[in-house]
Amino acid sequence: MFGLGMTELLVILAIVLLIFGPKRLKNIGSDLGNAIKGFRKAVTEDEEPKQQTEERVIEGEAQPNSSTNADVQQDSKV
Repeated sequence: MFGLGMTELLVILAIVLLIFGPKRLKNIGSDLGNAIKGFRKAVTEDEEPKQQTEERVIEGEAQPNSSTNADVQQDSKV
């Protein structure tokens, strides 16, 4: 990809380890993993309601809007 071999990656890892230290590097990795997990969860939760709504529309179970409900209520009172 960028022409980085195994030795270059090891040198970069050693420099990062010297700068941050093993304890802080572990915390950074843990925080990054939790952030990625939270992002994936948010994306899948956001897609589920859209898919369910689309399935309802396809099946003909679209939810009536509020004006239709109000019209029906007024007609029943008359």
